Amino acid sequence: MLYFVYILAGIGAGVVTGLAGLSTAVVVTPLLVSICGWNSYDAVTVALASDVLASVLTSYTYYKNKNIDLKNGVLIAITAFIGSIIGSYSGYVFSQSQPDGLGYISMLTTISLGIKFLVKPITKGHDTTSNTHQINAKKVILAIILGCGIGWICGFTGSGGGILMLTVFTLLLGYNLKVAVGTSTMIMSIVALTGTISHISMGAVVDMLAMIIVIVFCVVSAYISAKFANKCEIKKLNRVVGTCLLVLGIATISLKLL
Repeated sequence: MLYFVYILAGIGAGVVTGLAGLSTAVVVTPLLVSICGWNSYDAVTVALASDVLASVLTSYTYYKNKNIDLKNGVLIAITAFIGSIIGSYSGYVFSQSQPDGLGYISMLTTISLGIKFLVKPITKGHDTTSNTHQINAKKVILAIILGCGIGWICGFTGSGGGILMLTVFTLLLGYNLKVAVGTSTMIMSIVALTGTISHISMGAVVDMLAMIIVIVFCVVSAYISAKFANKCEIKKLNRVVGTCLLVLGIATISLKLL
């Protein structure tokens, strides 16, 4: 039963990463905490480790389809890297006093993201080839500063970074959903690697076989989902992601409370 959950966690995590650039933690952490009884800090570690390869492969797929803002993405990645280190330490301190706290935060985040994609989908924005779209320098600076805060959140909870990056690239920098997803996954791969190393160095204990299973299935499903997303109509993409996250969030928090 546990191995089935690990496989399901990997597939689900890869789907949300490939489709919407979300952190694998919105799937992995709730499942490992609610069904498998993992400590939330250890579950976040597995989620971050899964994020690394899944995000790299996803971002490469989007890059091939010219759906990445490489220039601004690298700048934001630098500050997000710093924030993730601080966030990892903060998450460790919090998990000592509230062992299940990070798990509940991740479950609630999953539900709120599902509602957001269904109620207020991201349907507008420019692509990277638009000649009429010029980004204000002040907005870029603000995005770089916000990157540090986003990195902290991701390091702390293991989730939330993807959707916040989407917000920065869609609302602040004006890109469409596909460019936002591609760029955010590129950044999240760096943040996730930093977070994984930080969590392990601070004493996270994980089942290596379980982590490998989650990572393998996550990477495969992320690749397939990313190829689908780059060909999918944006409104449909929002509905698919929103429905999956809402159902998952409600199911996992229900299992935890029972």
